[in-house]
Amino acid sequence: MTWPPLPLDDWQDTYDTLHRWTQVVGKVRMEGTPWVNHSWHVPLYVTARGLSTGLVPSQGGFEVEFDFVDHRLSISTTQGERRSFALRPMTVAAFYASFTEALADLGIEVEILARPVELEDATPFPDDTEHAAYDADAAQRHWRVLVQAHRVFTDFRARFLGKVSPVHFFWGAFDLAVTRFSGREAPTHPGGVPNCADWVMEEAYSRELSSAGFWAGAGLGEAAFYAYAYPQPEGFSEWAVEPAAAYFHDDLGEFVLPYEAVRTADDPDAVLMEFLQSTYEAAADLADWDRAGLERESAPPA
Repeated sequence: MTWPPLPLDDWQDTYDTLHRWTQVVGKVRMEGTPWVNHSWHVPLYVTARGLSTGLVPSQGGFEVEFDFVDHRLSISTTQGERRSFALRPMTVAAFYASFTEALADLGIEVEILARPVELEDATPFPDDTEHAAYDADAAQRHWRVLVQAHRVFTDFRARFLGKVSPVHFFWGAFDLAVTRFSGREAPTHPGGVPNCADWVMEEAYSRELSSAGFWAGAGLGEAAFYAYAYPQPEGFSEWAVEPAAAYFHDDLGEFVLPYEAVRTADDPDAVLMEFLQSTYEAAADLADWDRAGLERESAPPA
């Protein structure tokens, strides 16, 4: 499978709409799942067809999936019932209405805070008639990028023996991420994320970490991989990370590797792994992590 092109300008409207649709679904997963440290009960997961909540344990058990192959939103229950509707150009308000109607038809009752988080524009979902785009080809290409990134992130994750997150898709910032932890406590996070309670960020960043992920374009104007440390150790921004196309973004306070540099490389997997490993080493070496006790070169054979 190739790494498809994903220029943000070509699908910005769909990006903005789909971001809000995933928040509608993600909030249902969040409300129907017990709290897990660092908000790990919140994200969606990459599947063979799109993005899924996984099995939500409440109300007898159900799952919601964005299918970017057939372009449908489906809800399946453990009782064998299923409802779905087409993903097509429609307002956030229309998507929210169709989704809540399908849930109600299955007898699933979940009350959510029906407005976006981590976005400056927090128009409530039932009132949002502005965001209404859906380019099926672009949505599918974005999912295929997630599939490729998920594969490399999973290999990177397998090389760590310490506490490490799943590879998961956070709908708040619309990014795929994987996070390693040193095992030590971290200073209180300052918060300040738009339309997100400070206590959420304080809990999420309560332990020292090194995190990496993929953005489709938020804050950069282009798709890119990113990496950061919390707390950021002295000298982090000056670390000589690889590959050569990677750089430290002063405004974001993170290392960035443009997606195009990965997509067009002779060996995209190797280039991305260089970035993941070298940015992790910047965090771990500068903060004096117990690397000998936390790492292995590769996963053991099956």
